[in-house]
Amino acid sequence: MRSKTKISLILLGTIATGLIVMPVVAEPPPLTNPGSIIAADGNIFQAFILGLVQGITEFLPISSTAHLLITTKAFGWQQLGQKDYADAIQLGSVFAVFIYFWKDISSVVVGGVSGLIKQDWQDLNVKVFTGIIIGTLPALIIGYLLKDALEYSALLIAIASIVMATLLFVAERSSSHKRGFANLEIKDGLLVGIAQALALFPGVSRSGSTLTTGLFLGLDRETAARFSFLVGLPVLTIATLFKALKIFKANELPLPYLAVGTISAFIFSYLSIAFLLNYLKTKDTMVFVWYRYAFAASILIALAMGWKA
Repeated sequence: MRSKTKISLILLGTIATGLIVMPVVAEPPPLTNPGSIIAADGNIFQAFILGLVQGITEFLPISSTAHLLITTKAFGWQQLGQKDYADAIQLGSVFAVFIYFWKDISSVVVGGVSGLIKQDWQDLNVKVFTGIIIGTLPALIIGYLLKDALEYSALLIAIASIVMATLLFVAERSSSHKRGFANLEIKDGLLVGIAQALALFPGVSRSGSTLTTGLFLGLDRETAARFSFLVGLPVLTIATLFKALKIFKANELPLPYLAVGTISAFIFSYLSIAFLLNYLKTKDTMVFVWYRYAFAASILIALAMGWKA
């Protein structure tokens, strides 16, 4: 069933992207820097690539914000390199989570509300639902207070990547990995929810901070990943909708670019979620640790060689 869903999503996304691209190709918007499709400032190709980057990296513990920022700076994509654009196409990732985890989400919400009414505090859905709500509040409050105070730079991304890689390494090696989804408690939601507030800092990664915290709490790898998605969903949804509405009202970016980027992000986010959960059933997270070290090293070497980021 899941494989058929993936194929359907890819086909629908390809068709939708084609329908959007065709009128743009027929009458392309003016480019401020005519030239190759890669170097041009704002085009469908860039929108698709940035959606791909957003989709693949949003749910892997490697930071989507960092990869989008580095990608746009490396290629000099100024128009689509705005953080506003990245925030807007993140809507595709939100849709992907809702579709992939719809059964889990509906079960937790319906069962949680029903359990709260019955005051059944031992019900698993009550524990998960309550934990998610409690864990969402710190991230929303901290995010609102710091929304205009954070600086985005390649150096900070490299430092954050090293720190988070080290924490994930320690969590992977020291955790018991024994607790499954049925053993979740309200405190797990609170602690994982607080941890996602760290993702406000560029390069930290929401999935990275929540997955690492889940491992420190003794959750098995698949449960830690699945729970991190559920806990992070309310904040991701609220923040994305708030920013996306702001972008659409401002009407500063061409709608075709936003549409292609969002569709691309949706498709690759769905595939990325499926990949990570299947991967963690049999493998550890060390590949992401070494990747983050390599990613940080590449940035630091580029900066040392005079790259102006």
